[in-house]
Amino acid sequence: RLARPIVRGAEVARTNNARGKRARSAERSERWLSPARLASESVGLALLACATFSGLALASFAPADPIFSLAPVANFGGAVGATLAGVLVRGFGSGSYVVVAFVVWVGIRLVAGLEAAKGGARFWCGAVLVVASAASVPDLLHGLAPQRFPNLTGGALGRILGGSERAFVGSYGGLVSNAFLFLAGALLVTGVSSASAFRAVFAGASVAGRVGMAAGAALERAIARITLAARRASIALQRAAEDLRVWRERRRRRRRVALLREPEAAPLALAEGPTPAIAGEEEEPDDASDDDAVVEPAPERIAQMRRSAPGAKRAPGAEPAIVDHHAARSAATKPKQETFVFPEDHGDAPWVPPDIEIFQKPAGSTRSFDRESLIMNSRILEKKLRDFGVNGRVVTVHPGPVITMYEFEPASGVKVNRIVNLSDDLALALRALSVRIIAPLPGKSVVGIEIPNPEREVVYLRDVLESENYRSSPSKLTLVLGKDIFGNPVEADLARMPHLLVAGATGTGKSVFLNSLLCSILFRASPNELKLLLVDPKLLELSVYDGIPHLIAEVVTNPKRAAAALAGIVHKMEERYQMMSALGVRSIDQFNHRVDEELAAGKKTFFLKPKPGETEGREVEFRRIPYIVVVIDELADLMVVSARDVEEALQRLAQMARAAGIHLVLATQRPSVDVLTGVIKANFPARVSFQVSSRTDSRTILDQNGADLLLGQGDMLFLPPGTSKLRRVHGAYVSEKEVAALVAALRKQGAPIFDDTLTKLKEESEAREERGEDVDEMYDRAIAIVTETRNASISYVQRRLKVGYNRAARMIEQMELDGIIGPQEGTKPREVYARALDAE
Repeated sequence: RLARPIVRGAEVARTNNARGKRARSAERSERWLSPARLASESVGLALLACATFSGLALASFAPADPIFSLAPVANFGGAVGATLAGVLVRGFGSGSYVVVAFVVWVGIRLVAGLEAAKGGARFWCGAVLVVASAASVPDLLHGLAPQRFPNLTGGALGRILGGSERAFVGSYGGLVSNAFLFLAGALLVTGVSSASAFRAVFAGASVAGRVGMAAGAALERAIARITLAARRASIALQRAAEDLRVWRERRRRRRRVALLREPEAAPLALAEGPTPAIAGEEEEPDDASDDDAVVEPAPERIAQMRRSAPGAKRAPGAEPAIVDHHAARSAATKPKQETFVFPEDHGDAPWVPPDIEIFQKPAGSTRSFDRESLIMNSRILEKKLRDFGVNGRVVTVHPGPVITMYEFEPASGVKVNRIVNLSDDLALALRALSVRIIAPLPGKSVVGIEIPNPEREVVYLRDVLESENYRSSPSKLTLVLGKDIFGNPVEADLARMPHLLVAGATGTGKSVFLNSLLCSILFRASPNELKLLLVDPKLLELSVYDGIPHLIAEVVTNPKRAAAALAGIVHKMEERYQMMSALGVRSIDQFNHRVDEELAAGKKTFFLKPKPGETEGREVEFRRIPYIVVVIDELADLMVVSARDVEEALQRLAQMARAAGIHLVLATQRPSVDVLTGVIKANFPARVSFQVSSRTDSRTILDQNGADLLLGQGDMLFLPPGTSKLRRVHGAYVSEKEVAALVAALRKQGAPIFDDTLTKLKEESEAREERGEDVDEMYDRAIAIVTETRNASISYVQRRLKVGYNRAARMIEQMELDGIIGPQEGTKPREVYARALDAE
């Protein structure tokens, strides 16, 4: 019994000693690895290093780098990296990254002391499935959309597997099967069951949803706090702005009071002599007292004198002057509208002018501008220009119906070209459709910057027809253009232009402009004062005017007959020149005035000057001749069909027809050099350009840039004759309903009386067309050449007209069918019958 405790204590001591030995042994084993563990971790670290190097090589892979070569390469891994990346990409394609990922996976497991390939065959089967599916998917995607996935490739393995899958199950089926194979391989590699994987996914989604809801609630609370802070800051800024405005007003009043209380300046010693008279002041008597001579100026007059003083400039930080042109026009006294007085027609019934109520009455003007907004825009404009290195200040703002012009005064040393080249940059900075810069403004030392308004005002035709300038114009050919950038009505006299060229892209307001132009002259002139020749190859725009009494011929819709119609106008011009030469006058106005005088004196006829070979000229009745306006809606169609004849006729009319009262209005939507040739542009100094697509088209029309920066919908640039200064105009709008109402009112006045000369030329043109489906426009010239030279050779006609052989042969065959020349008889030249026929 006594020995038991001793034995028990010895056993406990031995047990504790054994435990201590095992703990020390485990500590030594952790401190010193076994050879197998050391080899496993070394292999894992080597695999991680290889994987990192492979990833770097793949990231910098360049297809142009050579492999298995020591030549210089662009790869970050050098020649070894280029070779390794080339082998991987050519073998596995985009699946190379999956191979590198597997190497990383194995290296991490070896370093952690785990089994490298857990599961043995299961692991490697999963690895093969993942790599094979990853290599096949890029090849399938590239085959479906090569433009969208141009750089995807699956390498040799991907091409083999992807091609097989595409052949058996198709591209979409291959993508679905590869997705399932990839998931299955991932499960085999990780050893995780599908149920566990789905539970983990659902758990992650649930956690993500809760985190998202919490983040959304926090974001909502933050937005509420920010909104409240912004509202408080806005209220504080408004109060500060109001306090600043009140402080400025008080400071302005104090300055006015101080100016009135300034002591009288000491008189200057002036040389004896008469005091210069000041315009606007009344002369005082010599005996006026000194007290009466001292007059304190009013504050308004002082401010006005300071503003009008030469060299007066706005102080830095002061507000720019805002000019309200609309208020100035409204304040002016508008005279009562007078009814137009037209001369009575020589027919049975007098001419009744159309009623102004035909046109839509503009609604009450609601246009207004916010002064603070304009000042703020001025500050923004100054800041944006400073950002581009252009210092200066906005001195004046001109708000208009469509755009607002800011007069910018650049600082000393700033070149104008720097400002002009900033139009696109300013449009981007100000979020404007386009910004047009006029540098400098004519007669001013400022640069004009035109910025579109957020809301544009519609310019109605009736508003301009009721303007004082239009009503007081004595010319019957006064054209309504629209309103300028300040809102002032703009008119132009076609008789002074004397011809107008209109161009612009499709849908920019060109057709509406032609309608407003025709309505403005039809509203003033009677059929005895104005005749129209309308050429409408598009069959839509001008055909609505068919049947009005102002027409000199039917609306020409066939481009082939347009050349004959223009030739008829040339013939009318020559007749008028003969009559004016016989009476010794130089213009149509002088001719009509002379006719009125002769008719009042009782004379009825006069004789033209005799032609060479004649003893007495033709007798002609005294009759007033009207203006003739030729409107061609689409010049490009005429130039395609008969360019040379049309160009020659237009050249003669443009050069000579002004004195004869004949004026041209040409419109085209294709402003190219083959349509607007140099001959046409040289004889049309007055031009109107609507919005175009490029600066090249703008230079073709106006010989300068600017039309590409317009806004469309009637926004135009007008180039008056005799100047190179463009004027921006917003075209007047007239609806189709208003045009139809005006045409109906004009048709009630009577039917049109066509000119015999133009009718005869039209019949001849129709007869030529009936001879064949395609009559050459140079056929008449070919006949003249053959009859004059008596040479009916195809090669001769080809050389004279500078046409192709086949075209000349067709004209010779047509002459034979028409009986002008004889048939071909062997090698003998053809006989020309035209002289014998003329002799008979």
